[in-house]
Amino acid sequence: MSVLIETVAATELAALMESCVDTGAATTAGAVEGLRRSYKWLRRTSVQLLFERRYGVRTSDVVGLEEFGLARQDRVYYSAANWQTLRRTLPRRDVGEHDVFIDLGSGMGRMVLEAASRYPFGKVIGVELSEELNDIARQNIAGTRLRLRCKDVDLVRSDVLDYDIPDDVSVVFLNNPFRGETFATVMERLIATVDRNPRPVTVIYFNPVEEAFLLSTGRFRRLRTVTRGRRSAEDSPFGSVRVYAITERAGARP
Repeated sequence: MSVLIETVAATELAALMESCVDTGAATTAGAVEGLRRSYKWLRRTSVQLLFERRYGVRTSDVVGLEEFGLARQDRVYYSAANWQTLRRTLPRRDVGEHDVFIDLGSGMGRMVLEAASRYPFGKVIGVELSEELNDIARQNIAGTRLRLRCKDVDLVRSDVLDYDIPDDVSVVFLNNPFRGETFATVMERLIATVDRNPRPVTVIYFNPVEEAFLLSTGRFRRLRTVTRGRRSAEDSPFGSVRVYAITERAGARP
């Protein structure tokens, strides 16, 4: 176990023990449940850190956009989705060399790396507002020890509202990067690309807090929900990944 992981583990367990001692009221059942949650958190965190150390990348920070002077209404802080999120939600057999992957709010590039290394995409695109985070993503792509199956990786520094979604994108990933009017505008533009160039499009949405808007358009059909564990609530957006297909416009020609 690395020094970093040992430090994380020691800090987390110390905090838990201190909490139990200070309150003096934790029941045995409560303490066991707390230890169980801590163990699961440590196991998940250790896997993430070991993966990053093995492949020579840095994607695990949690960053508030106010650090870069970019905090605005509708924008959400950066936190990477779990490694292997795509593996759990997107079968490799469903991806071919003509498919194009895009991560809207790509941050330090974790999902871009997973898409480019695991799948035979023809192109992988990451769109990120923060120049600092996008620079880290570029460094990750340039220095990773992962073998990238997709050689055409484009990391774009742009406000998503200023970015034109390509008409050949077929897989879209979102980790709750923006909400409200920004989310609605971007999804309407995505639908418009399908109307211009009819094609199957899959949307993979981690922490899908704006699902109600998607379904209200009448153009998104939920295919499945992938939760983190047995006890995760399927009706809660947090900690879950939901996969959607964009349907054809009513009355569209076959």
